This record gives sequence, C-alpha cells and structure tokens, in this order.
Amino acid sequence: MKIKFKHQQFQLDAVKSIVDVFQGQPNESSRFTLDKGRRQKSVEMGDLFQTTSGESDYGFKNNPIKLIDQEVLSNIQAIQRQNGLKLSERLEGKYNLTVEMETGTGKTYTYIRTMFELYKKYGWSKFIIVVPSIAIREGVLKTFQITEDHFMSEYGSKARYFVYNSKQLHHIEKFASDAGINVMIINSQAFNAKGKDARRISMELDDFNSRRPIDVIASTNPILIIDEPQSVEGQKTKEALKDFKPLFTLRYSATHREDYNKVYRLDALDAYNMKLVKKISVKGISVKGTNGTNSYVYLEGVDVSDKHAPIARLEYEKRTKSGLTKVSKKIVTGDDLYQLSDHLEQYKGYKVSEINGQNNSISFINGVTLYAGDVQGDVSELHFRRIQIRETLKSHFEKERVLFHKGIKVLSLFFIDEVAKYRQYDEDGNEKNGEYADIFEEEYMELLNEQLSLFADDPYIQYLNSIQVKSTHKGYFSIDKRSNRFVDSKVSARETDSDDVDAYDLIMRDKERLLSFEEPTRFIFSHSALKEGWDNPNVFQICTLKHSDSTIKKRQEVGRGLRLCVNKYGERIDSSIPGIDVHEINSLTVIASESYEEFAKQLQSEIAATLSDRPRKANVDFFLNKVLTNARGEQLSIDEKLANKLQFAFIKNGYVDDEFRLTDDYFAAVNEQTVKLPDELREFQESLIELVKSIYVEGKADIAENDRNRNIVSVKVNNNFYKQEFKELWNRINKKSVYTVRFDSDELVRKCILALDMNLQVPDIRYAIKHGEMKEIESREQLKQGEAFVTRETQTEYVNGPATSKIKYDLIGKMMDETRLTRKTIVAILKSIKPSTFLLFRKNPEEFIIRASRLINEQKATTIIESITYDVINDTFHTDVFTKNNLKGQLGQNAISVEKHIYDYVVTDSKIERAFAKDLDTSKEVQVYAKLPRGFYIPTPVGDYNPDWAIVFKEGDVKHIYFIAETKGSLDSMELREVEKAKIECARRHFAKLNSDQFKYDVVNSYEKLLEIVKG
Repeated sequence: MKIKFKHQQFQLDAVKSIVDVFQGQPNESSRFTLDKGRRQKSVEMGDLFQTTSGESDYGFKNNPIKLIDQEVLSNIQAIQRQNGLKLSERLEGKYNLTVEMETGTGKTYTYIRTMFELYKKYGWSKFIIVVPSIAIREGVLKTFQITEDHFMSEYGSKARYFVYNSKQLHHIEKFASDAGINVMIINSQAFNAKGKDARRISMELDDFNSRRPIDVIASTNPILIIDEPQSVEGQKTKEALKDFKPLFTLRYSATHREDYNKVYRLDALDAYNMKLVKKISVKGISVKGTNGTNSYVYLEGVDVSDKHAPIARLEYEKRTKSGLTKVSKKIVTGDDLYQLSDHLEQYKGYKVSEINGQNNSISFINGVTLYAGDVQGDVSELHFRRIQIRETLKSHFEKERVLFHKGIKVLSLFFIDEVAKYRQYDEDGNEKNGEYADIFEEEYMELLNEQLSLFADDPYIQYLNSIQVKSTHKGYFSIDKRSNRFVDSKVSARETDSDDVDAYDLIMRDKERLLSFEEPTRFIFSHSALKEGWDNPNVFQICTLKHSDSTIKKRQEVGRGLRLCVNKYGERIDSSIPGIDVHEINSLTVIASESYEEFAKQLQSEIAATLSDRPRKANVDFFLNKVLTNARGEQLSIDEKLANKLQFAFIKNGYVDDEFRLTDDYFAAVNEQTVKLPDELREFQESLIELVKSIYVEGKADIAENDRNRNIVSVKVNNNFYKQEFKELWNRINKKSVYTVRFDSDELVRKCILALDMNLQVPDIRYAIKHGEMKEIESREQLKQGEAFVTRETQTEYVNGPATSKIKYDLIGKMMDETRLTRKTIVAILKSIKPSTFLLFRKNPEEFIIRASRLINEQKATTIIESITYDVINDTFHTDVFTKNNLKGQLGQNAISVEKHIYDYVVTDSKIERAFAKDLDTSKEVQVYAKLPRGFYIPTPVGDYNPDWAIVFKEGDVKHIYFIAETKGSLDSMELREVEKAKIECARRHFAKLNSDQFKYDVVNSYEKLLEIVKG
C-alpha cells in the first residue's frame, strides 16, 4: 500500500501565501567558496572564486533578498487583506512569517511543497527544519519519504534531506556544496545549549577539519522552518537560532503563542467547517454520586426503535454461586433490579419507571435517574478502566463493521500512565500481560462472540476470525537497551541509553503496513504524553486510561486522530470522493473519563482561546472598509453609510443581539437561504455571508458531539422500500450518466474579450497617510516598541496614473493559474482586448489579475454549461446506497418519525426540510417518498450533485413520479449561488435523458409549491 497525495486548495493557498511575500525577487543562484578547513584558505573575488592552494571547492547559498523592507511589508499586507487577517504595521521580528494550520490538515506536506515553490520561483535551495521532539522528527522524515514520488511528478526533481547527526558530518558538507534542494532536519536540543553544555554543532571538530558545523551551515543563509514553534522557541533557543544566519524564518503550528506577520490561517473552526479533519464524537463516562449508596449501576445507552418501546442497556451486580459478579442486560420499563440481581438488598427500590429515548435516560421508582454514560455506586478504578476499554471496543466494532466494506482499516489508540499495567515480565524475563491487557482480551472475546452471532454471513466476520486476539493489540513503548524490556518513557530517557525512537516504529515509521488489512494490529497501547507528532489517519477511537493530567490539553488528546482516513489503496477519504459525506465516515470517538459536558466544555474553551484574532461582533466597525465580490468579479467596498445600513438590517431582522453578537435567527436564515440585506447588496449576498463566517460566535464552534445522542436512532429501510411503486421509481432513476463538454475555444476567447472590455473595472491603488505626533516617553521600552508616536488623524489618498513598483508580475502565468486555461488561450485574450482595458493592469496589477481572471472564469463556466451534454451509460446505482448507509439522528432534533418514507425515520438538515417531510408524510396525494442518500449523485463539472427527494404521487389510477432537486428557502435565481445554479442546470440535462410523461424534475421551497407543479 502506498499513500496517495492530491492537490488540495487550502494547502496550495498556504503555499502561495508564503511565496507571494517575496513577489518581485529575482530567480538567481549564488555560489560561495566553501571553507574546507585550516589547511586551505580561500578568497572571494566578485563572482569569481579562487583558492590559494589546492582544488577550488564551491558551495551554494540562498541568494539575498533584493526587495526593500517596505516592498516585503506591502506584499505581506496584500496577502493579509486577501486572507482576512490583521494587517502587520511593520515587519515584526524582521522576516518571520507565521502560518496557522489546524492539526491533521497536512502542514508538513504544505511546507515541503513551499520549499519546491520557493526553489522554482526564486532559486532558494537551502532549508533547515527545526523540530521540538523525536516524534515530530520521525513524522517529518516519514513525510519526506512518502511524498518523494509525488513531488518528483510535480516538479521533476527530488529534495535531498537528512536528519542532523553530529557523528555524520559529511551530510553537512553535502548540504553546503549541492546545488539542488537540500533539507536538514534537526532537533532544537542539538544546538541550543551553551557554555559547558555546548553541543558539537558549535565546536571546532578535528573530524570536520577543525571547523564548526554551525559555520558551514550558516554560510548557506538557510531558510528556517520551525515546526511547532510554541514548543521550540524558548529564550535560549531563540538566541541559538540566530547562529544559523537565516535568510528568513517560517513558523508552522496550530497553536502559536506569537503571531509574527501571520499570512495564512486555517484554524480549528475553519478545518471543521470545511470538513478537512474528522468530526469529534465524545463518549463520556462519569461517576455519579448518590448519597453514599453502594448500588452499582452503569447505563451504557438506550436503543430506540418503532418496533418496540425504548430498551436500556444496563450493567449491575448479581448474586451467583461464586459470589457477586457484574452483568450486562437489556432492560425494559417495569423490570426490577432487586429481582434480577437475585434479591440483593442494595437494589430495593430500583424498579424501572421510565426509559426515555429522547434524552437517553432511565428512571427508577426510588427517584434515581441515570443518563447514558452515568455510573453510580462502589466503582473501583480498575473497573472504571474496564468500562472505558469495553466502550472503546464497542465503538471500534461498530465503526469497523461499516468501514471494512469500504476498504478502510480502523485503529484504536489507548494511552496509559504506566507500562506495567499493560506489559510485565516474569522472573525469567518472559513477557506477560498486565491488568489492562488481560481486561482487553476478556472484553474483546466477549464482544467478538456477540459479533459472530449477529453477523454470521458477513465477510467482515471472516476477517475477524483470521485475527488472533494476542496479535491484534500491541504496546509501543521505549525499550531499555540493556535489559531489552519495555519501560516508561521518562525512565528510559533518564536511566537508559534509549532515545525513545523504538516507541514509535509502527505508528511513525511504517504507516503503510499499519494501515494494511494484512497487518493484524488494530489496537495500540502507548505510554506517552499526548504531544505533537502522534497521529495516524485511521485512528478512529482514542481512550485515555490514565489519571487526569492538567498539562495535557483536550486539543492534544483529540489531535492524535483528527487526520482524514485513507482506504486500502492509499486514497484519502475527503470531499473529492463522489457520493460520500466526509463526516459520516470520518468521525473520531473519544472515550472520556468524564462526562460529555465536562470534556466538551474544556475542549471548547481551548479552541476559543486559539480564535482570539477573530472578530466577535457584526457591527459597523466589522463591516467598514470590507470588500465584497459578486459572481461577475465586481467588487464593492463597504463605506460608512453602507456599514450603518448593514448594521441596521441585522438589528431589524434579529440577526444580532443587544451586543451585536450573531443570533440563532441569523444562522437559521443562512441555512434556509432567506437572509435579508439592503437592496444594493443583493448581488453580493454570498460574499457577505462568507465574510460574516469569520466572526466567532460562542456555542457555534462546537466541533464535538455527544456520541450517546448520536446513537439514539439508527435509520434502516422498512416495508415502503419494497413496495412496487418505489421499485418502479428506482428503476427509472438509477441509471448512471457521463457528461461531455464540447465548446469552441475561439468562441470562448471572443466571449472573454467582450466581457473584459465591457465589465472589467479596476480600482485605483489607495494608500493611507497617518499624521502623528511625539508623545511623552515614559520608558525606554516604549521607544523600542515603536510607541513614541500617537496617531492624530488618518487620510486615504489614491494613486494617480500607473502604479510604479519594482515587482515584476508574471501576468500570463498568474492568469493561467487562476483560470486553468492554456498559455495560448490567455495570450489570445490579452492580445485582443482594448488598449484602454489592458492599461488597467498598470493601474493596479494585483486587482487586474484577480478581477480579469474572475470574469474569464465566469465566461468559462457559462460556456461549459451551455455546451454540456449527458449520456446514459450501461451502469446503475445499486440499492445498497439505501441499505448500507450508516445514517443516524437524534429524536426531537434532526430525526422525525414518519410513515410513508422508505425509512422509519427521516434525518433532515434544516427546518425547511423538516417541514417539507412532515407535509409529504401527511399528504393524501403522496404514496411513498425517499430522501435520497449521498451515495446517489449526478456528476457535474462543478462537483457531484445529490438530489434531495424522490416522491411517488398517485392521482386516480395514474402514478406521477417527481424528483425534487432541492428544497430551497428561495427560488429566486439571483439568490442561488453560482455553483448551485450550475448543478441544477446539469441535473435538468441529466434527468432529461431519463424523462417520460410520468417523470418530472424541479426545485421547490415548500410542499405548496410542489403541488402547483404537480397540478400544473
């Protein structure tokens, strides 16, 4: 198996944000005379190199930055405006650039790709990656190894990379003398010690010709890349980093402590909303105090079905011949634990009075109420850990049974605080199980037998039968090299010569084998602080079998499993895969040793702390001077008058509260596409909604859901699915199709020329003039930090005439990137537009490229839609898109009980859908209907399209079969997004191929609108 890599726009945007900082820098290589040691002296004479004795030896270094500071700052500010970030007022920390990327979104891949782009555009070839730990070092090294072929196909060359080792100094010699991309990976501990603890990197070494390694490295003027700077940059390390004499420094992390010139941000909220990381599901377990009672009861959960009343899965104690033992049983209303436990006194009064499926609770006649995950009574710590292990196994089997058929291997990760609890040794040094390993094997076998009885004919069971329990779990810890035994990480680092690398072999160095079904390991026990560097794309469960540790953040804990999973072919399961819901497959379950509420509250607090640079209020200050863009690429800058008008509209429609914080009414309006805005913003609605997304709203950033609630309703097909009417409907619509786009390139060129000449508008470059005056200085620190002046007034001026800049723009190349058209086509367009149109480029180059590219893309999209045709192929969607779905919902929220649907429950995405489903279900005209699963889709040039509803009407003896593509809040085409309009038009053409007198396709916003179409 080999992990595959693909272009992901957010990563390309992060790369571009760094590369564009140095827009205008010439692409030049720079050589220097490489000091070979005391036996050979060399001198540099201009661009010629000589040595006073022996053979000439040259090295290659990064060419100096030729731009002046103000040009670099202007580039940074342009990027920050484009990315919606706070503008840098000065070059903070000189050339320090910050990139914020959430854990699991591929920051290592991103900065490696950035190296290739910097080399390609500017000729810079020397890079040093500074990491804080061995785990991250191993992860970086692994990423270089598995991306070699990918980047070779992209750039036609490979990077030479190595891990710094003071005993292998020949790598440094090669680093300095090689002309290609050279990368050194180094731990901060290797260079940040001084004085008597000085490292070899700073010493004159006999085996390095009496040179200091740091001097040879520094002579290349390397670009520093700091991975997780919050863990690297202590004061000592900051000083030591100066010895490398870096050209500039790039800083990558999800949790920066300092933001020097931040040019790109992909925070936790962005990553979750864009479905770039797994959804987090928390299975909380909490001990509930009950006034000192010793009545042990654990409520695992509540099962809901329309076939029977809610059933509770309960664990309690029971008297047996061998003494008391804990048993699990399915309980219904009226059951009496006193009777079931063989008359244990502690259970008197524990007769079930109610089992509530909506809030997942069980109540007894004695007044005790427990919610799923609650455990009461005398609970030892070891039994509490048993519950955690059992719940992890249950989640694992449930997820694995579904994903096995999709070719996705499921892994679970346990973190423990003492190796002896998992692995011990007898007197002869032979390995034996610790208590956690014993518990795991006992619970595993019990749940495995349950799987065997429930799903006997499933190929998944054959897979389970092929795995021995002893070989499916492994412990990965440090090894004491003297005794060859597993030891705790801290003991290993302090008392042995182990460097902790062995602890990470399977996770960090051999991910491909671990992700293969041929490798039996599915459960990993590890002793390690949950710090950066621990992750695997197919970790779906994380369980922490250790005492609460305030130094371990919830974000660190969940971060080990956030990366999107890959299948057995190495393909990442993301939004580019047709017919799937990314978060339906990519869900990380955390088995917490606390309640869901406690876990979620702390996680939410930690995430909120990282969103400090996001705005909080939708008021005049937020809207003022923001730039909106419509579908034609036209831009509108919000002046003070319009900002006030917007604020009034948000107040009038209840979109903000008294403190201008966004309300539920606003989010409901966005979800239902009924947002009301001033008339002049009608065409800019989509852009404005995107702008408002940057506002942080407490409570709307909940990226963790309660796993107990998620399991309340499991949607399965019912008898309606087998009705003849639905079979006829399905047979009409299950045909697959392919599209073909044939258009005249010359016609596209003509349309683009006309659109540019008629519609291209480029604003003048503006600059701000700030008038200030010296204020009284109270300290030297004020002077150092630039606080000696106070701003008195600000005035905006416009540049008259063409903009002058030393920056050289690759106009054709840039527009090729933005439009994905060939060089020939771009040249044909630019050569034929009016001279007055082309002069707009000199007026404001950046805006010309952006706006012209948008207009060209609009014409390109229109041309594609106008010329697209669909053809039915000899292939169909299988009914398993309905039967193999893993759709779940919560009663009273997104799941409603229905009668005419092909499922017992319909799970909806909005209030409009819920109202629509209820109307369908009570309508006399409707015979049967289905909300179509994501596995049923129509391919389009702008992404796969999943229609919403399939409905069978009956009018007299004639059946009318209708497809409702969408249930929209508005049918006004001006308010539909361009992508949605394109998908709807493609769907019309697809369905036209399948059409008959009994078949229609349309878009509605209510059941009443649907009836108009039916009756019409």
